[in-house]
Amino acid sequence: MFKKILVANRGEIAIRIIRACKELGLKTVSIYTEQDANALHISKADEAILVKPGPIAGYLDYEQIIRVARWAEADAIHPGYGFISENWRFAHACEEAGIAFVGPTSSAVRAMGNKIRAREVMTEAGVPLVPGSPVVEDENAALAWAAQIGYPVMIKAKAGGGGKGMRLVHSDEQLRQGLAIARAEAKKAFGDEAVYLEKFIVQPKHIEIQIMADRYGHVIHLGERDCSIQRRHQKLIEIAPSLVLTPEKREAMGEIAITAARQIDYHTVGTVEFLVDRDLNFYFLEMNTRIQVEHTITEIITGIDIVQEQIRLAAGEPLRFRQEDVRFWGHAIQCRINAEDPRNNFFPSPGRITKYQSPGGIGIRIDGCVFGGYEVPPYFDPLLTKLCAWGLTWEEAVNRMARALDEYIIRGIKTTIPLYKKLLQDEEFRCGRYTTEYMERKIQELTYEDVKEPFDIYYLAAAALFFEMNYFYTEGQE
Repeated sequence: MFKKILVANRGEIAIRIIRACKELGLKTVSIYTEQDANALHISKADEAILVKPGPIAGYLDYEQIIRVARWAEADAIHPGYGFISENWRFAHACEEAGIAFVGPTSSAVRAMGNKIRAREVMTEAGVPLVPGSPVVEDENAALAWAAQIGYPVMIKAKAGGGGKGMRLVHSDEQLRQGLAIARAEAKKAFGDEAVYLEKFIVQPKHIEIQIMADRYGHVIHLGERDCSIQRRHQKLIEIAPSLVLTPEKREAMGEIAITAARQIDYHTVGTVEFLVDRDLNFYFLEMNTRIQVEHTITEIITGIDIVQEQIRLAAGEPLRFRQEDVRFWGHAIQCRINAEDPRNNFFPSPGRITKYQSPGGIGIRIDGCVFGGYEVPPYFDPLLTKLCAWGLTWEEAVNRMARALDEYIIRGIKTTIPLYKKLLQDEEFRCGRYTTEYMERKIQELTYEDVKEPFDIYYLAAAALFFEMNYFYTEGQE
């Protein structure tokens, strides 16, 4: 096992990794930029080292990160998610430096990071794919492939992820316009403007399979998560298990995910993502070679600490579980609490948190990085906390999440909490009938008014009393 792990990330995932390390008896090193000087992950680690430049570049410069790891005498680096967690060059540089990368080999990251190559690998493995094209070099090639595939099609970045470099188009005219926009966005996000086309499955569910694999050929899956509640291809709410998959379909998708992992000699944790149509036909979407934001709900229903197992696997330990050991207990929901204003097109809402009061009680879990007085910076992903609720039944999980959202108070900035409170009242969500287009179709119905807290009422009453007293005092002076 390792002695010290450098956490090459920030926010809630950095804290999550540090907690897992502490339970394993491992020392931790955090990195941070000047803009993160009041971040919570700094105080949670055994050591914290300032990196430059900032605000984001310090988390992207893997050569600097490796130098810091050597200086701190860390024998492993955990990349978390986002930033350079799926940069094969980072993984390769760690291999060259003799520092363990808590993730897959650089060759596996490279194979799955290139979406075109990933499709080729999955085809070789017999994994069902959504019809698509190779990289389209120009507008004419794109138009020809779109005609062959059939509209609607999705323009997707070859090196993409997280909804970047993606455009849904329904006609030749939209394709011409969307091509340039998607390329520019992909170039900015990934340094690679190459794009390809993929058939758009109408009203699918987005379902992913969590896998774990060791270096000795053992691969298992931990069931699925339904990630269909999303906006602009960014996930908002996830649930486990899916409400639509039959046990037979779950096992079929799990076996396909295991096959995909074996095809690239994969060893660590990861997810294989699928689109599932109305008839429960499923198609490979992509493979994420890192810990997922939503891993928490799988931990809740299986009792397996996925981050700890990821560290054990990176240290060369064999899997501690067999497929028959995996059991699913109840239902879990995760809401991503983001610093965004849903009533203003989800515009980012940085600023100071003036009041913070978290919910609690049986079945509630919070993974977060904020506190009262924390200054939410404008430079990073808007995720503040992940609120999870568990219930023995789906109805119990939903009701428990609704109660927790009612208790959750974050003031001073706008968040997605009031949107989720409204969403959980929607019958379509409660019945599990939602698909990936749910948010775009329902957003106008999920309206709400900002609820005034008692503090606001008392403040306004005091202000009114002050002005009234001041008025009479002034009148008396006259």
